[in-house]
Amino acid sequence: MKQYLLSVAMVDDEPPRPQDEMQRAFAQVEELNAELQATGVWVFAGGLQSASIATVVREEDGEVIVTDGPFGESKEHIGGFWIIEVDDLDAALGWAAKATKACGAAVEVRPFQENPGD
Repeated sequence: MKQYLLSVAMVDDEPPRPQDEMQRAFAQVEELNAELQATGVWVFAGGLQSASIATVVREEDGEVIVTDGPFGESKEHIGGFWIIEVDDLDAALGWAAKATKACGAAVEVRPFQENPGD
């Protein structure tokens, strides 16, 4: 079994969705989460606060630097994610299809690196 990250793409300047649409998406995501857990592929999931309140910590020339704001200079950010464990990419893509329908946003699928000897 392999682990995959299903990340939800959010765009900064998109107008906010109407409240009823948001509530429907939250309910659909909860249903998807329950299905992921019931089928045993769920590892972890979570929604993220706005990238505008992110803090970046990095090392430069032996000194730790802390700066406000997201790392990437981009309008697109990760808004939430699922980590699932499935047999292969096809299975991960199947769950991503359900995820994009549930949350109403694009979902990127990326496998985790495998440890040598796995």
